[in-house]
Amino acid sequence: MSGELIQALGEIEKERGIPKEVLIEAIESALKTAYKKNFGSAQNVNVEMNAASGEVRVFACKTVVEQVNDDRLEISLEAARQVNPGVQPGDEIEIEVTPADFGRIAAQTAKQVVIQRLREAERTLIFQEFSEREGEIVTGTIQRVEQRIAVVNLGRTEAIMLPQDQIQNEQYKPGQRIKAYISEVKRTAKGPQIFVSRSHANFLKRLFELEVPEIYDGLVEIKSIAREAGSRSKVAVSSRDEKVDPVGACVGPRGIRVQNIVKELNGEKIDIIKWSKDIEQYIANALSPSKVVSVEIFEEEKMARVVVPDYQLSLAIGKEGQNARLAAKLTAWKIDIKSESQAEAEGGMMVAQGQKNTAEDVRGLSADEE
Repeated sequence: MSGELIQALGEIEKERGIPKEVLIEAIESALKTAYKKNFGSAQNVNVEMNAASGEVRVFACKTVVEQVNDDRLEISLEAARQVNPGVQPGDEIEIEVTPADFGRIAAQTAKQVVIQRLREAERTLIFQEFSEREGEIVTGTIQRVEQRIAVVNLGRTEAIMLPQDQIQNEQYKPGQRIKAYISEVKRTAKGPQIFVSRSHANFLKRLFELEVPEIYDGLVEIKSIAREAGSRSKVAVSSRDEKVDPVGACVGPRGIRVQNIVKELNGEKIDIIKWSKDIEQYIANALSPSKVVSVEIFEEEKMARVVVPDYQLSLAIGKEGQNARLAAKLTAWKIDIKSESQAEAEGGMMVAQGQKNTAEDVRGLSADEE
């Protein structure tokens, strides 16, 4: 070992922020293990590394005894007093036992320790950086795709995009640049594990924040998002300023803002609706683009019965029930959709049933009177 190592440790301390004392302590611990492996595992030894010169010395800790039974752990009183005249039986004393060729082992071990500590420090920095960025959008390059799992190169590290975090109609190829949402950052034995998503509802929210200044500035608020990634989404927005139209702000001049988001999502349809405190109005808005005739609320069941024009029924329900399903998810209310004809028919049945019950009551009353 030499002063060059100490100089290198000093540079590492400046560049990476790892204290030199921490590195020296780690090297000493590793050298202690290396010595026991190569020169005797039963010995109780300490390894000291000079912080100025880099010189390494090994000391065996032995108990002073009058009669030695195990020379690996004990030393005679006579031999001990040659080192320290004042020792007594039962005292412990350190005797230097540095092997002649220990320098080579020390140099190799120190190199391995430094490399390991640098890797650990790098992993810690990456974990701290990306854990602080959890919930943000990052841009990366598809590194490879293995068993439907996409590995994304983020520069200093890689991220994983699981099948459920991918947009179903997208095909990912190596070298392709993509934007994704950091959904989770985990600390593992192999280093930080970063998960990114393009299907997450918050990915859509972040895209709106990037495209719509009014959302970024807090004038317009996204109240709720219901998303079926790659197919269709509904976004409920409200304004904190009466002068600002929340829907118009999100759509943008000539629709440019929402078009940029749709382009990023490869054609995913996006319905932007106005949020309302009035739950009836909110549910009616959520079923856009369908028109709504009436909304009846059942608070206890948290269910709404919605009547739409006959010709709008299929539009209100949507293909495979998608529009109604997204509206229910957006509002967090169960929605039962009926056409005007169905509502009238059900209403007629209820009237007829009511008339029947009344007639039965009258007959019962007459019988009692008799």
